[in-house]
Amino acid sequence: MIEYVVANNIDDRILTRAADTLSAGGLLALPSDTSWVIVCSMKSKDGIKKLRRLSGEREERYFTLLCSDISQFGEFCSMDNTRFRIIKRLSPGPYVFILKTLLGTEKALDIRRREVGVRIPDHPVPIKTIETLGVPLYSITAKKSMASGGDPDSGGPEAAEDQELPPIPEEELFEGGWELEEIDGVDLILDTGEERPRIFSTILDLTEDEVKLVRRGAGPWPV
Repeated sequence: MIEYVVANNIDDRILTRAADTLSAGGLLALPSDTSWVIVCSMKSKDGIKKLRRLSGEREERYFTLLCSDISQFGEFCSMDNTRFRIIKRLSPGPYVFILKTLLGTEKALDIRRREVGVRIPDHPVPIKTIETLGVPLYSITAKKSMASGGDPDSGGPEAAEDQELPPIPEEELFEGGWELEEIDGVDLILDTGEERPRIFSTILDLTEDEVKLVRRGAGPWPV
């Protein structure tokens, strides 16, 4: 179901419904400053299982924690002053930062890696949703291969762990919220009625001393 919202003045009742859906293990489709994303609550094991099943991705670098501010990063990731300054300079915006996880984060997200991607989107809909829910969202880019009848493994070649992730083909991304109604398993779509650009985020690995570009996207690098 689609709920149409005004980006900078979202009805509190809709936000509450979205938060309740996430808390109950549901999936939401949201606009972002890049393309559309599908999200679950990072506190919902059922939601995480559904998101992984829907995505068809086995590589955990495709998944990202969406946060409303940098302070939330520190609850789940290791971050020193150098990394804080890089993130502060580029956030909010179309950047995912891979950071080492703190003890307990892997278990909470059911991941095998000791790193996780985090970002602050420059769009009020996911930010307000996170603030209402009270915890970050676990997310993945919405792709047309997730729609009914699509092949969940058709989103492009997998990358080896020591290589850059491949770019997401533009034709795999959605523009209008109504298109996401074809994706089984999405419980609610929050739509501003505006088409989204078919672009994806830049991914930067901050787990080592030197910043490594994992995927080049909308955010320029180096800056």
